[in-house]
Amino acid sequence: MTQPTPAIVPQSAVRRLPRVALWLFCAAYVLPGLFGREPWKGNEFTAFGHMLALAEGVSDWFNPSVWGQAPELDALLPYWLGAWAIQMAPSWMSAGLAARIPFALLLGLTLATTWHGVYYLALSPQAQPVPFAFGGEAKPKDYARTIADGAVLALIACLGLTLLSHEASPILTQLAFVSCAFYGVAALPYHPRYSLLALSVGLLGLCLSGAPSFAVLMAAGSGFLCLLDRRSTSAKTGRQHALWLLAMGLAVAALASVLDVWHWRLHALHNDWSEWRSLLRLMAWFTWPAWPLAVWTLWRWRRQWTSLHWSRHLVLPMWFTALTVSTAMLTHSSDQTLLLALPAFATLAAFALPTLRRSVAALIDWFTLLFFSGCAFIIWVIWIAMQTGWPSQPAANVARLAPGFVPSFHWLAFVMALAATIVWAWLVVWRTAKHRHALWKSLVLPAGGAALCWLLLLTLWLPLLDFARSYKPWVQQIQSIMATQDARETQNVCLLSYGLDVGQMTAFRYHGGFDVKVAETTPTEQQARCPWLLVDNDSRPDLGHVVRLNEWTRVRTIRRPSDNNEDVTLYHHRQAQ
Repeated sequence: MTQPTPAIVPQSAVRRLPRVALWLFCAAYVLPGLFGREPWKGNEFTAFGHMLALAEGVSDWFNPSVWGQAPELDALLPYWLGAWAIQMAPSWMSAGLAARIPFALLLGLTLATTWHGVYYLALSPQAQPVPFAFGGEAKPKDYARTIADGAVLALIACLGLTLLSHEASPILTQLAFVSCAFYGVAALPYHPRYSLLALSVGLLGLCLSGAPSFAVLMAAGSGFLCLLDRRSTSAKTGRQHALWLLAMGLAVAALASVLDVWHWRLHALHNDWSEWRSLLRLMAWFTWPAWPLAVWTLWRWRRQWTSLHWSRHLVLPMWFTALTVSTAMLTHSSDQTLLLALPAFATLAAFALPTLRRSVAALIDWFTLLFFSGCAFIIWVIWIAMQTGWPSQPAANVARLAPGFVPSFHWLAFVMALAATIVWAWLVVWRTAKHRHALWKSLVLPAGGAALCWLLLLTLWLPLLDFARSYKPWVQQIQSIMATQDARETQNVCLLSYGLDVGQMTAFRYHGGFDVKVAETTPTEQQARCPWLLVDNDSRPDLGHVVRLNEWTRVRTIRRPSDNNEDVTLYHHRQAQ
């Protein structure tokens, strides 16, 4: 016999979160970081290099490569999206901004599909609250809408989502398509046509985004769940859905084979406790604050997923979470893989809301209030120190960590940051004074605090972060050194590189306008036509095997500002002097 649901929810507890407030939450999270910055070093700039090469027609669309180097992931669609955006952008828009626009839309798609997926899971009879003897329990649609609102707030609050979801890189594309597939499976009993379309988009998108094996496993596991689910659909319909998912898995496998993107990048489980400890620490902060609520959900709803007649609103996000976390344990990029688990974690966290005790909810509120208010205070103090020099210690720390950085004041950024801080203060007062019975109340402060701190960082600290994480100041510094050696214009001037990665070479091509060539693939007679040579310091001992050192004069070693581990040595060809 199926045990009753642990959710006891009156109609007064499912007060609707105003749509304007939810949209503002999402906008305050998605839009900061889209404007006013250059592509940042790391995954974003490497991906941007391949997008720029496709847009300029120097790379093959089905075998992307730049300077002879293929992408780390066998992804196609993320680079296509960025390249198409660059090609369609107006002349006044930079390529970096154009490439980020489709990825900001993908983040918005992630939030939207997560909301709709959780909404249909919460509509299932097993997820509904206990009916009262004399009525007054929450209405099904109002309850489902409240749980879905809580899931989006939980997703926004996850600390691991912040940086990776705002980078124009393949992992954000994978996140959006995982969310589409999640919505498709969740809504199958209610809207089969739309669900099958979303599943098709999600699985094929994952295949083209560098995760074909993950898509096949997701299709197979979801089909198996559809086959076993006897309570949401009939046996015949369940078999049809399972067969369709199996067919989609085979189609993904076939497409991956045709495009030659079928590669496994898994390694054996760690046998070192320190590695496991690092992974557990990563999972703890990356999925915070969703994971404690998810654990609470599994405990309070344990009779609904441990019995023979399990509930799909629990088993489905559990399957997505288990698949993603187990994959993260077997990959070198655990943080990026864990990103794909956040929609499922947020779903489980949302179903904790109907069962939370008042003391637990108060603990969440107080911890969130202190943590995010403290973070906001630190951001403001350091910004004031950058502008005025007081307090002196934060100003000295900024000068030490980012040598050469000159602070600037921007009225628009200041007004937006001030407005966000005032809204946060109002939100704290509102949370403690009104709507105490709304289910989503415990996630308003975590989501609002995460959005506040991200907005403050990308307004007040944007010049500092852009200086520290972009390559532009470094390129300009090297150009100024070149100008002291040779007064000629550096635009379209040949630049040999040795030991530089794709991101660094793209930076000199994009920010400096150099015609970058790789020394290893450039014949010796053509090397003499390049007046400049940049060498990564780690590769300098082998430089004599690639170029004729007697033809080059060492100028100096230039370290990238704010990074002591990234420096290059500049050489000038003697014939150009």
